[in-house]
Amino acid sequence: MNNFLLYLLVTAGTTYLLRVIPLIFIKGKIKNKWISSFLFYMPYAVLSAMTFPAIINSTASPISAIAGLITALVLAYKEKGLLTVALYACAVVFIVERFI
Repeated sequence: MNNFLLYLLVTAGTTYLLRVIPLIFIKGKIKNKWISSFLFYMPYAVLSAMTFPAIINSTASPISAIAGLITALVLAYKEKGLLTVALYACAVVFIVERFI
């Protein structure tokens, strides 16, 4: 139990420091275009890197997962709604898995 509390405190402290240190050292608005662009796109890149493996491994076959992913990307590119994209991607995965 003592180790758990120690690990919890170290984790909480580390998380807190990672969030507070940028607030301490960066006082004004970031004017560098490269850094601003990097910070703007970073959440999307991290989310993609975390989500992509889960998409491929979430179905019985990687082929059906890729078919669903392509369907979702095409519909999202055509600016369809979230529910429409999700339903069509699930339907494509279901259909492809029935034929495999």
